[in-house]
Amino acid sequence: MTEEIKRVGTRAHMPDLDWSQVRETMLMLELATGQIESAMKDSNSSVDVLTDSFTTMAGYLHMISGTLATLPDEGEVGDTKKNVLEAANHVTGMVHQSIVAFQFYDKLSQRLGHVCHSLAALNELVGDQRRIFSPQEWVALQEKIRSKYTTVDECAMFDAVMSGVPVREALEQYMRGVKDKGSDIDLF
Repeated sequence: MTEEIKRVGTRAHMPDLDWSQVRETMLMLELATGQIESAMKDSNSSVDVLTDSFTTMAGYLHMISGTLATLPDEGEVGDTKKNVLEAANHVTGMVHQSIVAFQFYDKLSQRLGHVCHSLAALNELVGDQRRIFSPQEWVALQEKIRSKYTTVDECAMFDAVMSGVPVREALEQYMRGVKDKGSDIDLF
């Protein structure tokens, strides 16, 4: 059925006897997935350039600090050495903060990738008349989606929603848990 959507598109403006809310839902799911994937591809290339630049800057800062360490500590050269080392250390701290931000972006990108895969799996299930009405297929889909989560907090949010907690409330609980634990990003 997915191929049919690509050829036909929406029929909501001029429904006929073959019109189906399932096909319209599938079309919207595919569109959402495509938009997320497109945004991720666009931003990934920019973030890759920034990551490479900051990694290179960190290398140069290390080289500068090493070179400065060979200079004498006394006199005018010593004062200059001290000032340049302070500036290099400050910039090094900023580079490390930037690298942490890139790691947060990477984590976000992974999560959005999981959303795309989940939407695609949902789309396949909804589009398959043999599977859509099978509770076992829905359980399998839920298990597949849950298996993609990488943190305890994400699994807890999923479990809460599946047990009937409203999504907004489960998300608030998730955000509180993440905030209480702080960053789980490792510096490299």
